[in-house]
Amino acid sequence: MSRNIVVSQLNEKPIEKQPAEMVERKGIGHPDSVADGIAENMSRALSRMYRERYDRILHHNTDETQIVGGQSQPKFGGGNVLEPIYILLVGRAVTNVNGERLPYRSTALKSAYAYLKENFRHLDVDEDITMDCKIGQGSVDLRGVYDTQRHLANDTSFGVGYAPFSETERLVLETEKYMNGKLKHEIPALGEDVKVMGARIGERIKLTVAVAMVDRHVNDADEYRNIKEELYNRLMDHGKKVTDRDFEICINTADDYEKEIYYLTVTGLSMENGDDGSVGRGNRVNGLITPYRPMSMEAAAGKNPVTHVGKLYNLLSMKIAEDIVKVAGGDVIEARVRLLSQIGTPIDEPLLASTELIMAEGVPLEKVKSEAEGIVDNWLSRISELTDMIVKGEITVF
Repeated sequence: MSRNIVVSQLNEKPIEKQPAEMVERKGIGHPDSVADGIAENMSRALSRMYRERYDRILHHNTDETQIVGGQSQPKFGGGNVLEPIYILLVGRAVTNVNGERLPYRSTALKSAYAYLKENFRHLDVDEDITMDCKIGQGSVDLRGVYDTQRHLANDTSFGVGYAPFSETERLVLETEKYMNGKLKHEIPALGEDVKVMGARIGERIKLTVAVAMVDRHVNDADEYRNIKEELYNRLMDHGKKVTDRDFEICINTADDYEKEIYYLTVTGLSMENGDDGSVGRGNRVNGLITPYRPMSMEAAAGKNPVTHVGKLYNLLSMKIAEDIVKVAGGDVIEARVRLLSQIGTPIDEPLLASTELIMAEGVPLEKVKSEAEGIVDNWLSRISELTDMIVKGEITVF
């Protein structure tokens, strides 16, 4: 079997030695991430439903979910949601098999509501959300490609990945995860809508953090300022565990105390008051937005986990790059992987599997080339393993 694997050396400064870098992470409560999360949860639910009935995952894509922001009136001590958030579930799915109509609509709606309830503490899904499901029958041509047993690529597309993360990338990612993990339970005023932007200039990193505060947990302006100060101190302490570089943190920089402007929300989500969201407009499959790195514009969340290369190849590229760097043990400074499919051909036989390596000083490419080729070949032969990991929620796509 020919997998068209090409391993080459990249003569370029690794990211850590470049003079500048910028990295972004949209937290789970950002409207774009909410759309991603709902879309992915629907795909997993549909996949499980199909498997339970037919022992296989049938064609579906739910990657067009849209969020239209509502209206709210937050105030210290607790405000109100005036107009509900509108969520439109859009996509394609197999709706009938052998004349049997499937419960695809109820499956999608239940999974969407369940995701919102599980992840957003202050959102009343019965009162603050209006949900509409417009998932329809899939394309006959695409479904014909999909339903073959050989797992043929449903599109001509590519996926990209790289490893390892830079310190700036790790700091941005870990800051948001800390805030939306342990910290939000210790500081109840922190909402889930968090955005972290990191900029490294030389050896110094600057983080700009936006976090929607929950008004019912903030009594007045003085408490708001005290919460921001506590958050600053906690994030500084946490960041020192991630990087040895000097860094600074700025929080809710649009606040203007003199004009009484504060980032207050009722639900901890900016989509309660006009912010819209769409699948694929946020984080890539590694959880970050990285303009200094190779990226794909594919919306991975909600795409079917069996043959949609826009999802699988992006995830697989990251896995390949991570393994190459790990196995090389310092001989490879950076690995960049690009996988290109051709519609109608087996997904484990890409049109091109390109791996570029930045080698450590004095280390020839030949030392690791065959091993890198083996890692690429091995992961491609195991690509179906990703499907189970995705359906079980063991691997994230945003």
